[in-house]
Amino acid sequence: MKTIEMEILLASHFDFRQKLIVPNVSWGLWIDHKPLHECDLLICTQNNYLWEVEIKISMSDLKADKKKSHGHYHKAIKRLYFAVPENFKNYEKHIPNRAGIITVGEDGTCKIVRKAKENKKAMSISNKQKAHLAHLGAMRIWGLKRKVNKN
Repeated sequence: MKTIEMEILLASHFDFRQKLIVPNVSWGLWIDHKPLHECDLLICTQNNYLWEVEIKISMSDLKADKKKSHGHYHKAIKRLYFAVPENFKNYEKHIPNRAGIITVGEDGTCKIVRKAKENKKAMSISNKQKAHLAHLGAMRIWGLKRKVNKN
């Protein structure tokens, strides 16, 4: 399964009609004077809380993730999930205990295997920051349209 396939399935699972969901946030979002680390999927709830989904399509990528200095922690992230293909074996030991786990099947199903522990100290983002996140997401569309147009 490719990352883009998982992104699409996860965006539907988390309901992109109800939540702002932006893929590949890697720059441009500062919260409380601290930049947000790279997020595969960043979800903003209706109450302006952020959830991060880290997508892993290989075990080597999952194992390498432990070396990231930020550890997927930021005071604005209320919930952290790791999404992995359902055929992964023994993956749990490589995922932080606070993170939820979602398996994604070849048939397109997303199953929550473990609920994410809520960061009770997480701060909601402002409406201005939410608008900026939406702007980052909208900017991605034009690069994708260029790519589709070439093909």
